[in-house]
Amino acid sequence: MSQTAQQPLRAGNAPIALRPGAKRWYTAFWRHRSLLVGSIILSIILIGVAFPSLFTDRNPVVMNIRDRLQPPNPVYPFGTDQYGRDLLARVLYGGRTSLVMGVVPILIAASTGCVLGLLSGYYGRWLDALIMRVMDVWIALPIILLALAIVTALGPGLVNIMIAIGIAWIPYYTRMVRGAVLSVREYSFVEAARVLGLSDGRILLRHILPNIIVPLIVMSSMGVAGAILTGASLSFIGMGPQAPTPEWGLILADGRQFIRMAWWIGFFPGTAIALTVLGANLIGDGLRDWLDPRMKL
Repeated sequence: MSQTAQQPLRAGNAPIALRPGAKRWYTAFWRHRSLLVGSIILSIILIGVAFPSLFTDRNPVVMNIRDRLQPPNPVYPFGTDQYGRDLLARVLYGGRTSLVMGVVPILIAASTGCVLGLLSGYYGRWLDALIMRVMDVWIALPIILLALAIVTALGPGLVNIMIAIGIAWIPYYTRMVRGAVLSVREYSFVEAARVLGLSDGRILLRHILPNIIVPLIVMSSMGVAGAILTGASLSFIGMGPQAPTPEWGLILADGRQFIRMAWWIGFFPGTAIALTVLGANLIGDGLRDWLDPRMKL
């Protein structure tokens, strides 16, 4: 009986085996526990954010003054805020806005920084010097201060805050991509492509970019966590989405004056931010360990 239990399941006379690609993913998740834990955390959050109706049928902006400041209970699992709004609904629906503020700015920064880094690292000389000096000045300003200055000039709002955060992150991606290109452009296959007469654009897109995509993915996964924190910080001071739009940083700001008498208003959105950032960072660490060949030595 024990011998039978140890044998793999069979379809007919052939054992069922994972395909090489599926087996690689399965092995990666189990070898790199941070990748597994981070994926579980983010999956739970994404399910709640994508399908909030599975957990609550309440409207996140509808007020019910008679139920204001209700502590967590069977009717309101996360309690209610100062306007009687269901906090569970606000956290779930607000996660959509917060996650968008984390992903879209990183897409802006990664795409722009990738172009600038490719041009700077590949062509070098005066173009490299020009781009890098601009990036040096750019990166001297802290991300939160630069984003605050930009969103102050553009005005508060979701679109403006995403643009501001994206612009503030550009120099970090530019420098990372440039460093990777400086290494890859010396490889023999790049020299061979030049000898064959391939255009610079084809060399950059077909030969160099695929070889720097791994560090770009790893940095982007960690950058999402930083962008979420930056967006929540700006929303907390009133520069992000405006009320009554649910957003984690804005919910925190609404509950700060009730922190002693209604701790749950700040606790649940704060916990959501912390778990999301933790999950994104764990995934970034796991991807770095999995995809970086130097970590396998």
